[in-house]
Amino acid sequence: MIDTQVLARITGETGARPGQIAAVEKLLSEGATVPFIARYRKEAHGNLDEVAIGKIQERLAYYGDLLARKDTVLKSIESQGKLTPELEKKIAECWQKSQLEDIYQPFKPKRRTRAQIAREKGFGPLAEAIWKGEAFDAPEEDVAQARDIIAEDIADIAEVRGFVRRFFAAKAVVKTEAVESKKSEPTKFEQYYGYEEPLHAMPSHRYLAIKRGQKEGVLLVRFEIDRALLLDGVMPLVSAARDGAAGRSAAADAEVEAAAEDAIKRLLAPAAEIDVSVEKKMEADRAAVDVFAENLRNLLMAPPLGEKAVLAIDPGIRTGCKVAMMDSTGKYLGKTVIYPQQKSAEAARAIALIVDKYRPDAVAVGNGTAGRETEAFVKDTLKKLHSQHPEIPVPAVVSVSEAGASVYSASETARKEFPDLDLTVRGAISIGRRLQDPLAELVKIDPKAIGVGQYQHDVHQPLLGAKLDEVVVSCVNSVGVELNTASAPLLERVSGVGASLAKAIVEWRDANGKFSSREDLKKVKGLGAKAFEQCAGFLRIRGAANPLDSSAVHPERYALVETIASDMGLSLSGLVGNAEAAKKIDIRKYVTDEAGELTLKDIVSELAKPGRDPRKTFEPPKFRDDVTKIEDVKPGMKMEGIVTNVTAFGAFVDIGVHQDGLVHLSELSDTFVSSPASVVKTGDRINVTVLDVDVKRGRISLSAKTSPGAKKEHSAASRDAKGGSFSRRRDGFSCNPFASLQGAFG
Repeated sequence: MIDTQVLARITGETGARPGQIAAVEKLLSEGATVPFIARYRKEAHGNLDEVAIGKIQERLAYYGDLLARKDTVLKSIESQGKLTPELEKKIAECWQKSQLEDIYQPFKPKRRTRAQIAREKGFGPLAEAIWKGEAFDAPEEDVAQARDIIAEDIADIAEVRGFVRRFFAAKAVVKTEAVESKKSEPTKFEQYYGYEEPLHAMPSHRYLAIKRGQKEGVLLVRFEIDRALLLDGVMPLVSAARDGAAGRSAAADAEVEAAAEDAIKRLLAPAAEIDVSVEKKMEADRAAVDVFAENLRNLLMAPPLGEKAVLAIDPGIRTGCKVAMMDSTGKYLGKTVIYPQQKSAEAARAIALIVDKYRPDAVAVGNGTAGRETEAFVKDTLKKLHSQHPEIPVPAVVSVSEAGASVYSASETARKEFPDLDLTVRGAISIGRRLQDPLAELVKIDPKAIGVGQYQHDVHQPLLGAKLDEVVVSCVNSVGVELNTASAPLLERVSGVGASLAKAIVEWRDANGKFSSREDLKKVKGLGAKAFEQCAGFLRIRGAANPLDSSAVHPERYALVETIASDMGLSLSGLVGNAEAAKKIDIRKYVTDEAGELTLKDIVSELAKPGRDPRKTFEPPKFRDDVTKIEDVKPGMKMEGIVTNVTAFGAFVDIGVHQDGLVHLSELSDTFVSSPASVVKTGDRINVTVLDVDVKRGRISLSAKTSPGAKKEHSAASRDAKGGSFSRRRDGFSCNPFASLQGAFG
């Protein structure tokens, strides 16, 4: 049962109705997952989407932690015999963790402080007299001891601590400079040598860049505030805490003000700076993680080539190009290594032999070192082959991002999949499979290794990990998973499954053969009724006897669909996939308490197009054949590129030269753009114009405007990107040669 005050607060924060929030809380407490709740319990929560449900889940967790902390604080204060009705009321009305800690501050066990030492020496009564405004006559050294006590008491006032923290957040100026040993060195943090900006106005990506510079020992960072102005704001709060008694001694007031000044300098300001810095860092982390998550979602949801045979090539120069063949299901068929640069005739014969024998629908070429040269070589080879043998179809040659392929190839997952293959061959297989189905292959790789975010090693790792996992799970369940071909890493992302059940499913499949129906899932050891409820709707069985098993219709609604088919005079197979028949279904006739109009609309949609893939249709990228390396890129060139990463300050675009260019925020559109993500997303194809090329530093400035801006506009790209990732080079991974063509492909 949700606390009524918590319910009211979450209602205000999310915009969801109290009944919706209560329904989500109940479903979550029963073990339901966010994808399942969003897809199959729409009537219960009133058609909230995954984002809204996730937000409710996050706020429920926050307030759950806060209530638990309140209970701990109350018990602690009560055990000290200091809990008053007023204090209890104050804690009850507190709904921020930082505010709660401010209230608890005077009651926390403290290390041995100057104030405690002063009290032990007997200066407590003098401090109390000064605090009350009484006249006093004591030597300066005694008054100084009393001031230490008063300073700590002031620092323990919750209202004062809160004010100082807010003052820092609103008024602090961040100032940076290079450490002495770096002042004469060119670094990626040069723009921050002698830099200052109000903290509240500093963009998240810039704050992270500064923190990285500090971490790397290049920058000195400090916060500056107007201490006099801060003291002016603190004193009325101190006066209120003294009950505003009239007729106070002017000397006592002066000592209290001196104590307040000392409290700010020695106790409050350092603590507030830490708190605000941490909060700003978390704010920046959340912004960076959100950008990372959106980029990852777009990458995972990239259009798949589908069930097509693919010849995959991982380019290399010295060690050659690793070649692997996969059938339409992604099954590995064979490997070899070719040397287009050194032995072009032999390499061409190898490609011709493979294409003739296996007839691949596409050739996937990794976009790492020598990627464009290898792509050009393969295209030329296929063109000549077709001219000599017109009966051999020419497969599409596609440049594929190999980001993370080397990480996968060395992973435990890859070793389990291909224990007898060298890691470089595993990398080639990964490149080919990610063309067939990006989602199914990329889930095997740590999202942080895919390279679609910024500062991924600088942000709070639990926050990043949780968010990226949430995105992967959302994407997997949105698309659905083919039960009989899915890998364990893919299955474990399915709602209600997890790592142990994914392993059990694969083991059952290996021991018993393909699943013939969703009901077979119940035979898997450890997969109980709750897990079946959560996962069954997201798993597909292509070619199953029951056509609904290949759709997103949940097994709990099979009987309902059978009734609908019977009423229409159709068999189940005659209804599933029959768009015309689906249009004729009058859903009002079938509404029940369990299955309302929302659920029925989803069912009808599935019956029309069962198991439909929400991803777009695949289109190969179109790079200029005359531009294959950064030296070929010239200002004024117009070309098509693929967005590889979207940041807070712009978008990085692959134009096919093994070096991403940057389209700064100011060059993304002819109209004003506040956020790059509102204009482009990862995987988009956009037309760009080259503004500037710095071959030596590996930097390319691009514009997506119809009339590209002047030099002064795109120079901002350089300023904003320093300390970030202006230069995004995609290096391939080194490989070792393999056996001969004959040994691999016969």
